[in-house]
Amino acid sequence: MEPLLVIANRDAGTAESESLARALEVLRTAASVEVAVTSNPGELDGVLHRAGPRRIVVAGGDGSLHAVVSALYRRHELADAVLGLLPLGTGNDFARTMDIPLDVEAAAEAVLGGTVRPVDLIVDERGHVVVNHVHVGAGADAAVHGAGWKERLGSVGVGGLNLGRLGYPIGAARAALRPRSLRLRVEVDGEVVNDLTHPVLMVAIGNGASVGGGTELTPGADPEDGRLDVMVSRPNGALARAAYALTLLRGRHEGRDDVLRVRGRQVSVTGEPFHCSADGEIDGPERTRTWRLEPGAYSMVLP
Repeated sequence: MEPLLVIANRDAGTAESESLARALEVLRTAASVEVAVTSNPGELDGVLHRAGPRRIVVAGGDGSLHAVVSALYRRHELADAVLGLLPLGTGNDFARTMDIPLDVEAAAEAVLGGTVRPVDLIVDERGHVVVNHVHVGAGADAAVHGAGWKERLGSVGVGGLNLGRLGYPIGAARAALRPRSLRLRVEVDGEVVNDLTHPVLMVAIGNGASVGGGTELTPGADPEDGRLDVMVSRPNGALARAAYALTLLRGRHEGRDDVLRVRGRQVSVTGEPFHCSADGEIDGPERTRTWRLEPGAYSMVLP
């Protein structure tokens, strides 16, 4: 077995540290393992600088995976990297999409015995990467509201029952019930799928299927199929927005007449000033942004 470099978050809580210890016991039965803890981009860059040919195992949630992938992409080292994932976050949405076990010991077994497969990546015009999802409009508002709920609920529960995962659904419902509709032009592969005459509540661009700990925003999205899943929601009126919020929580919003789903390789959004939430990182306001898919941009060890 190739040697492993496990990258963990220095600020991880006690429960995550205990879970990591159990995973390391499994990994060390079959591989040489070094653990590096980081707390900022500078430390992460230093760790990656000495990674060499070792497989990199990310111990954390979607945010931790985003940070490592982003750093490797910036260093022009992502294409040659092989990553594994030990899901220690509260959401772990990318792990869910990739069928990586949420039990860390089972995830460690998958790192040891899984298959190396190419994985797609979203990249914007500035060279910023998105591993799982990017939202515009109410999706970004949901991330802002959800972050507060995630922090408040994160200390409630144990392990997989941690209530922090409810942060995004609560935030999404609040954003949908008290929305700020935007007039946006949305193009997918050069074709206009929404023009400025149709106010938009949310635009979601998915490489993975879910956000916020299992809310399936773009069901069926697959980071190995070479396509982006784009969802444009435009409910008109308070009752329609309330109904949309309820169907979103149940993962049934795609069946609505006021929800468009399109698949493609490049998405452009222009119009009124909007915020973006890319893997939970808020950016903006902007008037125009473009995201493209880079198929098979890096490799992961997957079950």
